[in-house]
Amino acid sequence: MTDHIANDDQSKPSIARIYDYLLGGTDNEPADREIGDLFIKELPGSPAIARANRQALIRAVGAMADAGIAQFVDLGSGLPTADNVHQVARRHNAEARVVYVDHDPVAVARSRALLDGDERTTVVQADLREPAGIHDDPAVRELIDFERPLGVIFSGVLHHLNDSERPADPVRWWADRVPGGSLFYISHFRSGENGEARVLEQKLQASLGRGRWRTDEEITALFGGLDVLEPGLVPCSLWRPDNAGPDGAGRPGADERELTVWEQLISCALARKA
Repeated sequence: MTDHIANDDQSKPSIARIYDYLLGGTDNEPADREIGDLFIKELPGSPAIARANRQALIRAVGAMADAGIAQFVDLGSGLPTADNVHQVARRHNAEARVVYVDHDPVAVARSRALLDGDERTTVVQADLREPAGIHDDPAVRELIDFERPLGVIFSGVLHHLNDSERPADPVRWWADRVPGGSLFYISHFRSGENGEARVLEQKLQASLGRGRWRTDEEITALFGGLDVLEPGLVPCSLWRPDNAGPDGAGRPGADERELTVWEQLISCALARKA
């Protein structure tokens, strides 16, 4: 969950920094903490959404690396935290290469400081709605071989695009330009027929002017013609949990009734380009 629109004014809230605050980080400002505290105090339990999203991303990167993916583009990567994409990927493949992309200057600066000297990562400040500029960036081209499959990550970012901003377009753009065997990961706020989802959406719109919960059907449609892999689109906490079997599904009996209402409000899926 992070910015696709730059925010140079640190007196104004940033999606990336709010997310950092909800995860217990320190790279945030008073404006970010003010909004974060609204969620923590008025909607107790809502930080579980951020935690479930992060843990699912860690599992997804591991799954992609295990499937042979050795290069990744993380769009809307946000502020550095524990178990960043390159760290997770390299536990499976020591040669993994990662491009981090974000439009928040603070997130970009922190990431560059963290990764200084790492020749198999790069950080690009760019807008995910302008994918051609990312694809053609010299630093990206130096690191990524677009003739080989790669992992494209949209973790907690497309729900910050309103419908008028056509959130499926960046996914389709990348899908049209990467080779077969590439994997796409999306996590997204999931509509629930409950007050919690409605209140969260209203608070994001009021504070940031954006934030769109979508139904399972709408989220699945973001993948376009990509082949969604097992277990399909499910709440992040149920996506290939640690007790998953070889087919990627959880143990029998795992279902949404075991989740909190908050965990049910963030879903994800992994898909392959044929």
